[in-house]
Amino acid sequence: MKTYISPAKVNIFLKITGARGSYHEIISRFMRIDTLYDTLTLKPKKSAQFLIEGSFTCKSSDNTIYKAYKELYQYTKSPQLKNLLQEFGIHVEKNIPAFAGLGGGSSNAATFLHICNDLADLKLSVDELSHIGAKVGADLPFFIYGHSSANVSGVGEIVEAFDEEALDIEITTPKIEISTPAVYQEYRRNFFKPIDSLTCKKMAKESSLNILENLSISEANDLFASALALYPELALHVKKNNFFSGSGSSFFTLKDSHG
Repeated sequence: MKTYISPAKVNIFLKITGARGSYHEIISRFMRIDTLYDTLTLKPKKSAQFLIEGSFTCKSSDNTIYKAYKELYQYTKSPQLKNLLQEFGIHVEKNIPAFAGLGGGSSNAATFLHICNDLADLKLSVDELSHIGAKVGADLPFFIYGHSSANVSGVGEIVEAFDEEALDIEITTPKIEISTPAVYQEYRRNFFKPIDSLTCKKMAKESSLNILENLSISEANDLFASALALYPELALHVKKNNFFSGSGSSFFTLKDSHG
């Protein structure tokens, strides 16, 4: 069977714009990283039971791919989809670190949704896939739309392509498993200071290169302070010209900006 690519992302900037119940509204520039990716392959299997293979740290029922399948089947009730996943298992070769702010699990689930849409001939639009994916995780819509760079807002469901050149980015991921919910909760408790709409609009228009050349790590990512408060060992990995992706633990820099 064909192998499908599931790329990583970094958040060039991530700013909190408000709260929606227990969720946080954001404005963020997502940039796809095509040099770091997992691969998904469908392989024939003997049992009809849903099967995910790969070096995962969670049980299959908690995997974003399985959750995406459940939402997709709930939406379509497609017998072709059910038959496809009874006949084939999903093998994932993991290269994107987990708990790292790089969107690996979301990317896997988004890629899986596209695979199912194609192979089960579901004929769903990208907007429909994004609607389904948003029920699984906030980062899925970005990966479903497939833009190389995009402004992501709301709670992740609003994705607007941003026209710019891809940057040559180098990623470093310390072996620190970060809980995204915990980082957001810490932000809400001790660092909550949403940006105003004028600043939000201004940042959405700035190129990623300008952002990285003019903002500090804390200015670019509102979650860095709360992540550092919960995981002080992150400070050992901060270097000049480093930026922080998502809720961490990954740092990234432009390849020509080491210092």
